[in-house]
Amino acid sequence: LKWEQGDEAVVSLWKTMNEWVYAGFNVTYKNLGVDFDKFYYESNTYLLGKDTVDEGLAKGVFFKKEDGSVWIDLTADGLDQKLVLRADGTSVYITQDLGTAEMKHDDFNMDESIYVVGNEQDYHFKVLFLILEKLGKSWAKGLYHLSYGMVDLPNGKMKSREGTVVDADELIESMVTTAREKTEELGKTNDFSEEDKAALYQNIGLGALKYFLLKVEPKKRLLFNPAESIDFQGNTGPFIQYTHARIKSLLAKAEYTAKSTIPKDGEMLPVELEMILLLAKYPAEIEIAAKAYSPASLANYLYELAKLFNKFYHEVPPIVKTEAGETKQFRLNLSKKTADIIHSGMLILGITSPERM
Repeated sequence: LKWEQGDEAVVSLWKTMNEWVYAGFNVTYKNLGVDFDKFYYESNTYLLGKDTVDEGLAKGVFFKKEDGSVWIDLTADGLDQKLVLRADGTSVYITQDLGTAEMKHDDFNMDESIYVVGNEQDYHFKVLFLILEKLGKSWAKGLYHLSYGMVDLPNGKMKSREGTVVDADELIESMVTTAREKTEELGKTNDFSEEDKAALYQNIGLGALKYFLLKVEPKKRLLFNPAESIDFQGNTGPFIQYTHARIKSLLAKAEYTAKSTIPKDGEMLPVELEMILLLAKYPAEIEIAAKAYSPASLANYLYELAKLFNKFYHEVPPIVKTEAGETKQFRLNLSKKTADIIHSGMLILGITSPERM
């Protein structure tokens, strides 16, 4: 109440604490390679939310109880009565979210707006979207809650409001350390500079973390195992990253240059036809993932592509040693296209594909 009344001492303390929090957030965002075009702060949006409450009262969408608190009755819609403003005039979460929704639409005039929030808030967003519809906001039909399941670790649940919270920076550091240990066990970085090693371990660690979380349908609850996620075999980020690096190495050794070629009738191997058909599906896979609001389908497509390339790599005669000609050029073209799609697809998932590993 004192904060909303603008009490000088309370607001000063609040600003100081917020600066600490935002500084910490920025470190984590930078580590994850995440950035935002615009921030909306509840300290700014709650006032606009109060204006929306006044609008709802004027339209008869909201009603006041005897104590002065403001509510909406959603029982006819299978929900319940929802408090939108306390009796003392202070806001609640829904008040702030009403204001934020209005502000976002005023800023961007978007057709769709996606809220990426855990499934523990499913009910909250049903209420929020329904209130906006009842207020006559035509754009409310384009609001979507991308509800995701909770993540469990072998030693507990990643949950921000309980004592089992996992520190994101510590988790990232642990992933990078595991990436370094696994990579050095395989002796893959002996000729790397220390700077290149550090960059590679960061890429592998973050790639493992992001891919493991994204390959599962958002609504499903999952068990995240850090050690399993950095396996260079199987459905993991590092496996796909390593496939990309393998292709880049192959192309460099072959001194590849782009040249269009088509194999003669009867010369194409079954695995090469498989490669062509799978590569051709990439645009459709992006569209499928976008329409379903699920990066999981794209992640698993990239895994299938990497897996098929490794089959192709082992089944055809050694490409580098093959005599120059249309067949060799065709196979190198297939390899190049595979690397390009892996690189592009992984970037969509927020993952970098190293040139060498």
